[in-house]
Amino acid sequence: MPLRINLPPLTRALLLLLLLLSLLNASFSVRSLIRVQAVPALAIIPARSLKYPWTILTAALLETNLVSFAISAITLFYGGRYLERAWTSQEFAKFVLFVTMIPNLLTFAVYCLWYTVTGSQIRANTIINGNVALEAAFLVAFKQLVPEHTVSLFRASIRIRVKHFPAVFVLLNSLSGPLLGTDTAFFLSWLGFLTAWIYLRFYRVAPLLATTATGQEAVIKGDASDTFAFSHFFPDSIQVVLDPLADSIYKTMVAFKLCVPFSEDAIDQSNEQASARAEGGLPSLMTDGRGGRGGGRREEAERRRALALKALDQRLNAAAAARVPTEAPPALAAETSTTEPLTA
Repeated sequence: MPLRINLPPLTRALLLLLLLLSLLNASFSVRSLIRVQAVPALAIIPARSLKYPWTILTAALLETNLVSFAISAITLFYGGRYLERAWTSQEFAKFVLFVTMIPNLLTFAVYCLWYTVTGSQIRANTIINGNVALEAAFLVAFKQLVPEHTVSLFRASIRIRVKHFPAVFVLLNSLSGPLLGTDTAFFLSWLGFLTAWIYLRFYRVAPLLATTATGQEAVIKGDASDTFAFSHFFPDSIQVVLDPLADSIYKTMVAFKLCVPFSEDAIDQSNEQASARAEGGLPSLMTDGRGGRGGGRREEAERRRALALKALDQRLNAAAAARVPTEAPPALAAETSTTEPLTA
């Protein structure tokens, strides 16, 4: 039976662009007799990229070695295929544009500032390219859609839930910066992570899954669910420190009208949306979306329901504790302390 690879259109186009741009860069490198060299018209180089503004996009789909190319291709193949089917091609395109352009542009600005302060020619000629920002963004999207999905590695010797992947990814790239000198991966991973979270948390408009029949398609803006809060990307011991900091930043953004504060209805709808996603039959991470093991999906749905119920219970308890009674409750009838023995 011939092998059939069924890919959505945008994912297929991104893979082809990754291949073509990387091959084009490699051909110029061979002609220049340089082992690893990025073409200024394809990659971001702070000292030259003002002439080539399109590099804000092309740099994300350019790899200069086989290892990074293989990682990027696998990421686009599985991640792009999953997200494009879970959303739509149009929504996936918006997401890709946000999480590639903004991190690349900000990283370019960081290196320009770095050069201005230090005068280092190394910073001015740093090559900024690769799929790191998009990889971080994909992990954030997976955390939103299937946080309790368990991925088995090395023949199930290592099992890790999807919700832990973003923190592990940015931690590894943060360590590789000072240890291996890959500071561009440090900036791109964190900026990709933050850009994806901010977009999905506050701005993306999605169909409302948990809704009553109204005759019209209901939508929800952002994701105000408790489990998608910034601190929930990190271990419980760190959440105690991150919660006050994240709340302060959130209040500052609201004060400057950079985002709209979440209402109680929005939070409740988002919590219902998170629970409905687990029951809605999203395609499996490692399959073509037309089938898969139902046991893992049921376990994931149960975990999501348990988390949603726990979060709802906490919010109801907090609301009940904060509510001030307006009138005294009616007196309760006194209970008798003894009971009459039954007689035949």
